[in-house]
Amino acid sequence: MKNFFSSPIDFTKVDTLVYHLPDGPAFSVEMQGVEELFDIEMEIGDICDTSEIDGVLHFFPKGNA
Repeated sequence: MKNFFSSPIDFTKVDTLVYHLPDGPAFSVEMQGVEELFDIEMEIGDICDTSEIDGVLHFFPKGNA
């Protein structure tokens, strides 16, 4: 059975959001003070949360995931 609900992301541990675009390039955003602007859990795609290790959250939108 596939779990449709993921655990919530703890943005207090996220320093940088890396958004991987479908054609290969990526851009990063420093998350200091802008956490409320992003609702990454509502986006369609895959999330790789390495914030426990290095403070980075990677997002791969659908079509690139």
